[in-house]
Amino acid sequence: MPVLILLPPSEGKTAPPSGDPVDLTALSHPNLAAARQKVGDALAKVSGQRNAMDVLGVGASLHQEVERNRTVWENASARAAQIYTGVLYDAAGMADWDAATLDKADASVRIVSALWGAVSPADRIPAYRLSMGTTLGRLGGLGTYWKKHLPAELDALAAGGLVIDCRSASYVAAYKPTDAPWVSVSVQRELNGKRAVVSHMAKHTRGLLAAHLVRDDARLESAQDLADAAAGMIGDALVDVTLTPKPKGPDELTLVIAG
Repeated sequence: MPVLILLPPSEGKTAPPSGDPVDLTALSHPNLAAARQKVGDALAKVSGQRNAMDVLGVGASLHQEVERNRTVWENASARAAQIYTGVLYDAAGMADWDAATLDKADASVRIVSALWGAVSPADRIPAYRLSMGTTLGRLGGLGTYWKKHLPAELDALAAGGLVIDCRSASYVAAYKPTDAPWVSVSVQRELNGKRAVVSHMAKHTRGLLAAHLVRDDARLESAQDLADAAAGMIGDALVDVTLTPKPKGPDELTLVIAG
């Protein structure tokens, strides 16, 4: 059975120094090309307005990134594995994945994006600044916008196999599996016998899990299979793994790190 690992994009992105512009027809899920075009056009337009920083919800320190949005269709592109450079991606070491690992990821990993909808780590995209929580002109809220387009594409990719969800809530709103076993991944820290939710280390630990699953070419059919695979990280990155079935929505896999 196929496995689909869903990742959020990182806020931090590294713009490549050179490269061809993005080719929408060459990205994974080419059926999304028209939807991507509309979001990119709206982003370029909004980024040139006086209220761009407010619309995009960013501060003055990110002025250059917003300015770069204005030429998103002309800017150099590189593999998404190299563009996304936040905590999760650094932990996964994704920028250094070799061709064989990227091939595996191309079949099993999708990054859910406010601009692209969903891309593979091997897809070539430019850097940009846009979050799923943004309301973008006539397109409205991007979570709602992509909810119209992503289910057909990602349900077909999942093909009824296990969906492993490492996304934050705003990105979950854009796509929820409709006919596949679904497991969300949370992270807790254990200190003095007590466990508490963490944020920064949650991204780091999810990145380690994603790399672990891709490199091991894990063949998982159930939530328990996932828990067993994650347990292979105990003693290195983790101190415990727990699986909590849920009557509605995804089951929850909790990765426990030491305090």
